[in-house]
Amino acid sequence: MSAGSPEERLAELGLTLPDVVPPVAAYLPAVRTGDHVYTSGQIPVVDGKLGVTGKVGAEVSAEEAKELASICALNAMAALKSVVGDLSKVVRIVKVVGFVASAPDFTGQPAVVNGASELLGEVFGDAGRHARSAVGVAALPLDAPVEVELIAEVR
Repeated sequence: MSAGSPEERLAELGLTLPDVVPPVAAYLPAVRTGDHVYTSGQIPVVDGKLGVTGKVGAEVSAEEAKELASICALNAMAALKSVVGDLSKVVRIVKVVGFVASAPDFTGQPAVVNGASELLGEVFGDAGRHARSAVGVAALPLDAPVEVELIAEVR
């Protein structure tokens, strides 16, 4: 991985942080308490739209869902940055929780959530390595296939 700020690494990957996805209910996109930031669950909204809906293992392939999980992580990074101002203030991504709206027989949740984990590793290097849960669920808000939240330690 090359040196530079997390924002520079995003640019090297051809990515830019989107605007923070506005809440669809009564919550904040991210909250800082002490030296930790907790993001709300982020769904794969791009340009204000949820382009893909359905269950992974039925209407959505595992490969597509993995890409969607990386979009969720990008949205989570935008929410994180909205609270701390600069992703260089991230000391470590502590925990990622990924929810996968799953067809009844789908068991590949960890591979789907790798889309988020791998992007966080590319952007933050060793500081992007984290504890994680990958959970299959019956449904997610707006029929999203994937949702990702994270906890970050910041300075």
